[in-house]
Amino acid sequence: MKKPYLKKYGDVAGFTVWIVDGKYVRTHFDNEFTNYGQHYRFNFIPKKEFWIDRHKVPGEEKFYVSNLLVENRLMAKGVDYNEAVDKANAIEKRERLKESLIKKKLEKKRKIKEEAESVHKKLLKKYSKHLKVWIVSGRLIRDLFFIDFVGGGHDKVYDFIPEGEIWIEDNITANEIKFILLHELFERNLMAKGMEYDPAHAAASGIEYYCRHHEEVLDKKIKQELKKAEKKFKSK
Repeated sequence: MKKPYLKKYGDVAGFTVWIVDGKYVRTHFDNEFTNYGQHYRFNFIPKKEFWIDRHKVPGEEKFYVSNLLVENRLMAKGVDYNEAVDKANAIEKRERLKESLIKKKLEKKRKIKEEAESVHKKLLKKYSKHLKVWIVSGRLIRDLFFIDFVGGGHDKVYDFIPEGEIWIEDNITANEIKFILLHELFERNLMAKGMEYDPAHAAASGIEYYCRHHEEVLDKKIKQELKKAEKKFKSK
């Protein structure tokens, strides 16, 4: 098995920070690996390393490192993962608030729903009929709306996403978009039927994992889920 390392980002507080091939990690190690990770969350990551997924739009790595330093320190002391994440997120949020971009956008937070379209970058017309699939600015979403937004999302989970929309962030590389789209479609369709988020997410992760190892059926699965979604719109 090859190593997922792409390039070294730097050395911070005794840790080596690596930019890694996130698709490879999700396929061969754990498909729950998102933007970044450390040893006490993912034990396949060496203890003195932090892994950050490569992004088409760089610039958030410093925020992730701040988060990882806190999460790693607390979990190494035996602090529960959820508690460590909450405290790490608080630090990351504080760091983001220092950025001038965030300060300029803070006033818009009061109009989240009205200004959700401001994050739209590109409509994926191939997958959009009644349901709309947008490539969106992940950086802007995390700055303005929700710090934990990563990869993709839909209106059944996030109240700031307009009804009938699926969002896929612009940091997702081209060869990853279909996997994220399938996950969000599958999860959304289950939740539209009344399923709670946790089991819907688990089921979506399962189909995503399967297709990462059987990529030849990926397009077929996406088509099937799109048909299910469109039926819901026609029945309204």
